[in-house]
Amino acid sequence: QVQLVESGGGSVQAGGSLRLSCAASGRTFSSYVMGWFRQAPGKERAFVAAISRFKYYADSVRGRFTISRDNANDTVYLQLNSLKPEDTAVYYCAAKTGDVTTRATYDYWGQGTQVTVSS
Repeated sequence: QVQLVESGGGSVQAGGSLRLSCAASGRTFSSYVMGWFRQAPGKERAFVAAISRFKYYADSVRGRFTISRDNANDTVYLQLNSLKPEDTAVYYCAAKTGDVTTRATYDYWGQGTQVTVSS
C-alpha cells in the first residue's frame, strides 16, 4: 500500500509559477512510476507528466512543466511555470508499478490539490 499526499497548490496569475509536491509513504518509492494528472470541472482526468527512468509530458505542458523525484525523501515534484488559465484544475499525484502509461489507471492516488490561474 502507498499513501500519497499532495501540497503546493494555490491561486496565481497567468505567467506565474507553482511547485507541487507529493509525499509518498509505504513501500519502496523508487520502484514506482510516479505520475501527475489533472482534472478540470466537467472534464475527464488527464495526463500531465510521469517519471520513471525517463520523463514524459503531455504536449500541452511540455516546456512549461517539469517533473522530478527525490527518492531519498520519497517525494515527487511538479514545477509549473508560465501558467495559463487553462491549467486551472485539481492536480493529482499517482503511483503505479510496471511500465509508464498516460492512462489514468495508476494503482494509488492522492487527494488532489487545486491550482487556479487567473487571467
